[in-house]
Amino acid sequence: MADPSSYRPRPGEIPDSPGVYRFRDEHRRVIYVGKAKSLRQRLANYFQDLAGLHPRTRSMVTTAASVEWTVVSTEVEALQLEYSWIKEFDPRFNVKYRDDKSYPYLAVTMNEEYPRVQVMRGHKKKGVRYFGPYAHAWAIRDTVDLMLRVFPVRTCSAGVFKNAARTGRPCLLGYIGKCSAPCVERISAEDHRELAEEFCDFMAGRTGTYLRRLERQMAQAAEEMEYERAARLRDDIGALKKAMEKNAVVLADATDADLIAVAEDELEAAVQIFHVRGGRVRGQRGWVTDKVEEITTGALVEHALQQLYGEETGDAVPREVLVPALPDPVEPVQEWLTGRRGANVSLRVPQRGDKKALMETVQRNAQQALVLHKTKRASDLTTRSRALEEISDALGLDSAPLRIECYDISHLQGDDVVASMVVFEDGLARKSEYRRFQIKGFAGQDDVRSMHEVITRRFRRYLAEKERTGEWADGEEPGPAEAAPDGTVAGTDGAGLAEPPASTLTEDDGRPKRFAYPPQLVVVDGGAPQVAAAQRALDELGIDDIAVCGLAKRLEEVWLPGDDDPVVLPRTSEGLYLLQRIRDEAHRFAITYQRTKRAKRFRSSPLDDVPGLGDTRKQALIKHFGSLKRLRSATIEQICDVPGIGRKTAETIVAALAQAVPGGPAVNTATGEIMDDTEEPGQQTGSPGEPVSTGAPDERRGQER
Repeated sequence: MADPSSYRPRPGEIPDSPGVYRFRDEHRRVIYVGKAKSLRQRLANYFQDLAGLHPRTRSMVTTAASVEWTVVSTEVEALQLEYSWIKEFDPRFNVKYRDDKSYPYLAVTMNEEYPRVQVMRGHKKKGVRYFGPYAHAWAIRDTVDLMLRVFPVRTCSAGVFKNAARTGRPCLLGYIGKCSAPCVERISAEDHRELAEEFCDFMAGRTGTYLRRLERQMAQAAEEMEYERAARLRDDIGALKKAMEKNAVVLADATDADLIAVAEDELEAAVQIFHVRGGRVRGQRGWVTDKVEEITTGALVEHALQQLYGEETGDAVPREVLVPALPDPVEPVQEWLTGRRGANVSLRVPQRGDKKALMETVQRNAQQALVLHKTKRASDLTTRSRALEEISDALGLDSAPLRIECYDISHLQGDDVVASMVVFEDGLARKSEYRRFQIKGFAGQDDVRSMHEVITRRFRRYLAEKERTGEWADGEEPGPAEAAPDGTVAGTDGAGLAEPPASTLTEDDGRPKRFAYPPQLVVVDGGAPQVAAAQRALDELGIDDIAVCGLAKRLEEVWLPGDDDPVVLPRTSEGLYLLQRIRDEAHRFAITYQRTKRAKRFRSSPLDDVPGLGDTRKQALIKHFGSLKRLRSATIEQICDVPGIGRKTAETIVAALAQAVPGGPAVNTATGEIMDDTEEPGQQTGSPGEPVSTGAPDERRGQER
């Protein structure tokens, strides 16, 4: 735990002007980003007596090891820079709203020649009209199903559309009148786009004019005794009204506004947003966040606005935003929103009438969301905390292991030997930190030696990074990381390590650096031999502050270095369950990588070594000759007969095939019989390049490790 006074800037060093500041930890990671109207006054609040700070603020300043700042000219620039840095660095102590789901939108792809109506999630794309978000995807599909009767816009995928155009037959929706079938030219591209624009206008809230037009057409058809057409128009009107009823009218003046409500306690806050378009609630979403420091409701609202509109422009930012409390000061935020929309945006607190009543409804939703989140989170946090405490007690650790790394070795009868590293922080998987290794320091099957190599390479990189950044304590010297058993040098890749050299690791940008942070506990998949190998690797590197244990699969025993007997945790232990989850995740990650490498090796061909020969010409060769064996027996002149193959390339192909060793006979994995010797594994005429294994699937899986 750092003393804030050790990195406190000297008096007069901090400018009295607007800016954005960053706190970094001892590993140079950005852990907090903030903005201030006056940097000097704001930063002074962090360096007061620790007893007077909010508990989480106290945790932040004691975790930090340095602070830096950037001066800007206006508060609006500070707001923009703060948002950019939070998105870039993902600081652990910042208020970050966790979206409780990926909300679906109703999207119309106006950027295509034939616009398509579909459900979309994730980032918004240019040229696509979005409506929502909706709470459920089925709600979108119900609405679209009703509206396709009146607006028969294309909904099919590109593959279905092209297939229908090729065969000249539309899909089922085209036959039942719910698609205008532009794929078979029943409607021109211009008319179909106009139909899509009418669909968008109706969804945007301009419903009254269109309904009145349909009613006039229905009355006219009835007068002209075209009763079938009148009945169809009547049903169309009913379908549109039913679709409109799914979104109740909440504001009578066709208001476009977003309403944001906040429910909070001392530790957490929940935010609910209602999107009102054309006076109707078109979408709803909710977020939850930890309150890292003592923060006002207005500041929570400001962070919510950044999250909501930070990447939006134009009409996606409404004319009016209603909030429970205004940020202080409100002018920079309002100016920032106006800049995002390109027109004036009103940011205010509703005081009376329908808008205040609707805000109370949003507030109730926020309160219920916070209660529900706490119910789930309390159980989850309690379980994970208990699991970490049980592991700490069982292994005799000084504190709970907040970061755990687990390693596993995988191979198939000694071939394609690989290893995995998975990371769990605070009992949760951190998949961005997962790493994969290729074992190339030796050939053959030796799990113990493989484990020693992997641990050595991983922590040699950690020591190299620690030395490079000058993090050695006074009098401390790096361990013997210069020369590893496999002959690699510190800071190099060694034998297939899946990350760049140390010189490419970032230092000052605050992003996580690969292999730069040590765990409190290393778990290996295996028993006493694997544990001893891991501990020996750490000892050789001079690392003595990282605990090691192993989890054996047979009896789920926990092995410690140097102990003759394992530690047996109760079967009902949360700590054992967490170790099992980590071990199983490492095994899954390792065997997935091993299978990928094996599949890639099976798909290899002597033709891969021919320079300049791409997939298209490889397939052309196999298609022309029928198999690799026939290609190998072909002459240069016969190979030149293949379109796209010249004499020089043909000579290179003949030379490459002459050097390659023919593979063994292919086996039909379904029947077990030897295939015709005119074909070779991986080169069947029916599917060029498709690998054919030489063992039954169940047998191969049984031999995987």
